[in-house]
Amino acid sequence: MSRFYRSARGKLIANDSGQASVELAFVVTLLLLLVCASIDFGRALNTMQVMSELTRQGSNLALRVESTAGCDNLCTAVNDVTAAASGLNVASNGKIIITSLTEPLTGSETIGPTGGPYTIAEQVASSGGLTSVSSKLGGVGTKVTSLTTAPGLQSGQYLYVTEIFYAFTPLTPIGNLTNAAVGMPSPLYHIAYLHA
Repeated sequence: MSRFYRSARGKLIANDSGQASVELAFVVTLLLLLVCASIDFGRALNTMQVMSELTRQGSNLALRVESTAGCDNLCTAVNDVTAAASGLNVASNGKIIITSLTEPLTGSETIGPTGGPYTIAEQVASSGGLTSVSSKLGGVGTKVTSLTTAPGLQSGQYLYVTEIFYAFTPLTPIGNLTNAAVGMPSPLYHIAYLHA
């Protein structure tokens, strides 16, 4: 009986070795997919965080920076944000657009209604980078009503809006599939505003 037991046990071990190889192949493939997806998704989230900070800085700079010779406050702010892009290389892979908005007052109003309508007074975009994108707000003279949470403005006040577009490229080939499955926009986009 012990001879039969050893013989049956040897056959079972021999049969299990193929099954273990197949299971290992499935597990390694799944883990590789998860690692690649998490790398690219994490990079995309980090890029969005950097873009969020840059849009806030752009609006803040447009409000506070002094004009230089040949470049007004919006132009200077665009150049400063492009230079401080924290490793994103916005000059070749993105576009920064800073817009100043005014709110026309009617009648006896001292402050305009929250959310506009605003009128685009000036707009400056970075050169190079993504040439195919344009401001989601519109061009100079356009009425803007899409900033529903923006504050009402008094006469002479401006609302500075910074938009950043960035062409994100995944590191892994799986990243393209992951970005499509998750619904990541292409290019990435962020907007922030500040009023004075």
